[in-house]
Amino acid sequence: MPVSLSNPSSNSTLLSTESQQASRLGVAIIGLGGAVATTAVAGVALLRAGAMSTTGLPLATLPAALTDQLVGYENLVFGGWDLCPDDLAAAARQHRVLEPQQLAAAEAELSALRPWPAVGNVRFCRNVTGQHLLTVSSHAAAVEAIRADLQRFRQEQNTERLVVLNLASTEAMPDLSLPLFATLEAFEAAVQADDERIPPAMLYAYAAILEDVPYVNFTPSCAADAPALLRLAEVRGVPVAGKDGKTGQTFMKTVLAPALHARNLHIDGWFSTNILGNRDGLALDNAESLASKITTKGSVLDQIVGYKVDNHVVHIHYYKPRGDNKEAWDNIDIEGFLGQKMQIKVNFLCRDSILAAPLALELARLADLAKRRGEGGVAQALGVFFKSPMVPDPSIIPIHSFEQQQAVLLNWLAAGVSAPQPQPAVEAAKGVLAPALASFSPDASAV
Repeated sequence: MPVSLSNPSSNSTLLSTESQQASRLGVAIIGLGGAVATTAVAGVALLRAGAMSTTGLPLATLPAALTDQLVGYENLVFGGWDLCPDDLAAAARQHRVLEPQQLAAAEAELSALRPWPAVGNVRFCRNVTGQHLLTVSSHAAAVEAIRADLQRFRQEQNTERLVVLNLASTEAMPDLSLPLFATLEAFEAAVQADDERIPPAMLYAYAAILEDVPYVNFTPSCAADAPALLRLAEVRGVPVAGKDGKTGQTFMKTVLAPALHARNLHIDGWFSTNILGNRDGLALDNAESLASKITTKGSVLDQIVGYKVDNHVVHIHYYKPRGDNKEAWDNIDIEGFLGQKMQIKVNFLCRDSILAAPLALELARLADLAKRRGEGGVAQALGVFFKSPMVPDPSIIPIHSFEQQQAVLLNWLAAGVSAPQPQPAVEAAKGVLAPALASFSPDASAV
C-alpha cells in the first residue's frame, strides 16, 4: 500500500470568510453504538427538532464572531463503526442515558443509523468484544476497508468534509518507543507485515490521515500520537487531536489545582477514586486498559503546580449497578500559612455521557475548522478538552490548567476573526488572558 506523503490541496484553498453555520459536516465515529456516541447523535436530533436547548455545549454561548466559521450543530451528520450491529435506538435503550421522552423524540433518527462493521482485537480490549467485525485478513486490508467506508460516507452524505472521532472503548497501551512506530516507513512495513503490536485505534487513525480526514481521539488509546502518524499528519496537512476527553474528575482537578497554586497552598496529596458501570467502565475492568486510563488521568497535577505531588493517587472501579451515573470522590490534603494542615473533599455525582457527548460534538466542529485553516499535525488549541493533550514534540510540556487551556482556545478562535467591531470575548481572547500564557513557565522537572 504505497503512501503519498503530500496532500496537494491542504494549503491550496484560502479560508472562506462566509459563515459555515449552514455547511454540512460528516462525523464518522469509532464506537458509534456506545453511550457517548448515541447521546451525541440523539442530542443533535433533538436540537434539530427544537426539543432541547444548547445547555452543556461549551461553545454555544460564545459570540457569533468567534463561532461563525464552525458548522452548526444541526448540520452534523453521522455514521461510523461498532462491534455491535444494533441500530442506535436499540443501543440507546440499553445504555439508559436518555430520558424516555428524549428517546421517543429522537427514535426515528436513531433507528435509521446502523454501525458499519468494525476493526476489533481482543489483544488490546479484552472486556469489550463483538461479532460485528470487518471481514478482512490483514491490517492493510482493514485500512483499505476503513478508507472505503469514509469514501462511501462522503458520497452518501454529499459532503466533502469529514471528521473521524474515536469514542471507542479504551485499549491496552502499546510501546510507542518501538522502532515500528518511529517512522512512516517502519510503520508502513509493520502494517504490511500484519504486526500484532499495532492496535485498532492506530489503524483507524492511519486510514483517516491517508484520506485527509481530521482524526480526534477522545479515548486514552494510542492512535495518532505514534511518531510515524504524527509526521504523516503534519506532511499531509491533516489535523489530529487528543487524547482522553476531560469531562468529570480531571476537569474538576484542572480547575481547582490552579486556584490552590495561585494562593500558594501546597498540595501534600490528592486521592482520587471513582466508580462507573457503563461499557467504558467494563473496558477499564481489565488491567491493561486501565493502565492506559490511569496514565492520562494522573499526569495533570505536577505540570499545574510546578512540583511533584508525591501522594497523587488515582483509582477507577467498575461497578455495574451505577451504569452511566459515574461518581467521583477527591480528598485533597493541603498545607497553608504557619504550616497548618487542611483538607478539601469533593464528591461529583455526574453523568458520564452527558458530560462527554457535547465535548465530542465541539471537537468535531473545531477539527473541521483546523483542517479548513490548513493546520496539519497536532491541533494544540483543542487541548482544553483532553486529560492528556497531544503535543507535536515530546520535549514540549502540555498545559493542563483549565483557564490557560481555555485562553489558548479563545486565542485560536479569535485569530480567524476579521470583523473590526469590538466583542468582549474576542478582546479577552486576544489580549486579557495572553499575559498569563506568556509568563507561564512550568518547572522543567514536572512531567
